[in-house]
Amino acid sequence: MILVTGGAGYVGSHFVMALLEKGEDVIVFDSLELGHMETIETLKQYGNLKFIKGNLKHLDDIRGVFMSNKDITAVAHFAAYSQVAESVKNPQKYYYNNVYGTLNLLNAMLEFNVKKIVFSSTAATYGEPVYTPIDEKHPQNPINPYGMSKLMIEKIMDDYDKAYGLKSVRLRYFNVAGADSSSRIGEWHEPETHLIPNVLKATSEKTFKMFGTDYDTQDGTCVRDYINIEDLAQAHLNALEYLNNGGKTNYFNLGTKDGNSVKEVFSACENIKGCSIPLEICPRRDGDPATLVADNSKAKDVLNWIPKNDLTYSIKTAYEWEKVLSSN
Repeated sequence: MILVTGGAGYVGSHFVMALLEKGEDVIVFDSLELGHMETIETLKQYGNLKFIKGNLKHLDDIRGVFMSNKDITAVAHFAAYSQVAESVKNPQKYYYNNVYGTLNLLNAMLEFNVKKIVFSSTAATYGEPVYTPIDEKHPQNPINPYGMSKLMIEKIMDDYDKAYGLKSVRLRYFNVAGADSSSRIGEWHEPETHLIPNVLKATSEKTFKMFGTDYDTQDGTCVRDYINIEDLAQAHLNALEYLNNGGKTNYFNLGTKDGNSVKEVFSACENIKGCSIPLEICPRRDGDPATLVADNSKAKDVLNWIPKNDLTYSIKTAYEWEKVLSSN
């Protein structure tokens, strides 16, 4: 049985769907502060899923999960706050939730002798890029508390491996995009901060704001590496298999090695919607690097992971999911 923390959220729920479709038994542990019970009810239709509401900041909550489910063999950890701007304004919230909450999870795992974890990390641990594409040898110098909280957890996991033999795979995401190909689940944030859903949500009453058109890129807008959510879920399956086969503690970048500019994403969204989208050009935001693109060679070589879905496919699935959300 696999324990998935944060399994009612965006990335976690797609991994849960992938597990259920493989026939795995799954426990989702989620506070529902950012996740949705509707997502859990949908997931339950596709396999053996047990849901437990709780918060990692409360050690007794997570200890109780292991105490009553002695057949847990591995953990996938997605539960975290992840808004960069908010982390700068309120770092206490991020360190307490992300770092302290993870410590409670790891300590409960040790108590009940569960020694394998796949961790949802981030390219934000790298900070301002020294070079691109970014490989795993790139310096890790986060420029915000969100990225720092994830890096702290990575360092803790290194120490827990050396001292206690707890094996981890840290997956450093670049920009996640898209939804389930059958529109069963998808991205559902309140407020929404990601580029593609915000472009798709733009209407005559809600203009899309494009921040900065004077970057040192081919068209002046920021370039990012958009990784499809179902490809991302597959990477987690491969990481779990890697650990089950005796793999050592490791870390991998998850991206496509291809970059797309904000203008390119905007144009692709217009093409898929079949209409023009109202646009307002705004000044740059602080802390937005010009280009963030992954070197995914290590994940390909070690995890045998190859992303299959391109940006257009991700936007199409995101648009179909937006129609489902707006109809409910």
